[in-house]
Amino acid sequence: MIAQHLRSFLWDIDIDSFDPQTYPGYTIARLLEYGNPEAISWLKEQFSEETIKDVIRNERSLSPRSANFWALVYHIPAEEIAALRN
Repeated sequence: MIAQHLRSFLWDIDIDSFDPQTYPGYTIARLLEYGNPEAISWLKEQFSEETIKDVIRNERSLSPRSANFWALVYHIPAEEIAALRN
């Protein structure tokens, strides 16, 4: 279910039994935070843009740096990003 090139980004789970569609928030946040261009391409193939935007808006586990970057990429106002709020 998970491509070989993504395994290093998902180091803390049992990758062989993991279904990314069951845990979209975790999968998207982890790849947005640590992924490379190839991982981001895979992410965009697996999840809708709206689902990705929802994670950017609501996931507090994103670092402020990543949250700000992805907010800019997806044109989401900073005040809508949970990881950027105190």
